[in-house]
Amino acid sequence: MAGKFELYTDKAGEWRFRLKASNGQVIATGEGYSSKAGALNGIESIKTNAPGAEVVEV
Repeated sequence: MAGKFELYTDKAGEWRFRLKASNGQVIATGEGYSSKAGALNGIESIKTNAPGAEVVEV
């Protein structure tokens, strides 16, 4: 099974998402968004912009 994005609202009523690996471990979380559409755009941005992201030590 591939990983999955979970979309949810937090206690403050903001939309958030988390990316879970196939073993259920959370490997990334998104910021709070005021709308569901904003959170979905955040997910799409990760899918589009990060597949080949480099690792930079700072």
